[in-house]
Amino acid sequence: MVRAAAVPVALGPQRRSERLWSPWPLENPTWGYTRLRDVLRTLGHEVGRTTIQGILKEQGIEPAPGRRRQMSWKHFLRVHWGAIAAWDFLTVEVLTLRGLVRYHVLIVIDLASRRVEVGGIVHEPTGAWMMQVVRNLLDSEDGFLKGKTKLIMDRDPVFTADVRALLRSGGVEPVRLPARSPNLNAFAERFVLSIKSECLNRLVLLGESHLRLAVREYVAYYNLERPHQGLGGRFIEKPANENWVGQIQCKERLGGLLRFYQREAA
Repeated sequence: MVRAAAVPVALGPQRRSERLWSPWPLENPTWGYTRLRDVLRTLGHEVGRTTIQGILKEQGIEPAPGRRRQMSWKHFLRVHWGAIAAWDFLTVEVLTLRGLVRYHVLIVIDLASRRVEVGGIVHEPTGAWMMQVVRNLLDSEDGFLKGKTKLIMDRDPVFTADVRALLRSGGVEPVRLPARSPNLNAFAERFVLSIKSECLNRLVLLGESHLRLAVREYVAYYNLERPHQGLGGRFIEKPANENWVGQIQCKERLGGLLRFYQREAA
């Protein structure tokens, strides 16, 4: 991809019209003063190292060693886009013969495509249960984490050291977020909000099997039949029928709670 970039320093008299600033040092955290000077020279600008040092200091940007240690979260996501997933738990109250019982649903999301998979549903997650979930996700044939190198997670105690070690053995590096930072796991948090507001909060869940059905149906709806603003109004997976003729049909899930409209196949 080619994009326009502004010149990252105040230039000499011959280029006063280009007194612009761009985030080159932040986009390239390993570039020091000499590297920046040399790159600018290839673009026709003679700027001294001392000048670059002064400008970076004015902008509050640390020298290269400091920038290497402090990659921004936005830059981290952009660098690893397409190879990064996230997981999170959502909790649901289910009506059973014993009264209300809280269940935990582990969801895993591919950040680039927004595709979601349910890792598992359990009354009370344990370390042993999580180990089996990770083995399923790392399956070499059809594991959801196949091809992923990073997995964003919070500091839930059930994501134990053994769980993280198993992920690393499968080539997936756990990225543990600081405490109380849900905004850093925004994609997973947004799915949790969607499934609750569009589905689970609108149902009286009668037992574990009903919960599993509702979650399964919503995830299928989310992946196949729901347009996404983050994808420009497109579907995650391309519909099998995209013709523009024929009668409009309505497909229903969960008794009409979830609806999908499409043209009748030619």
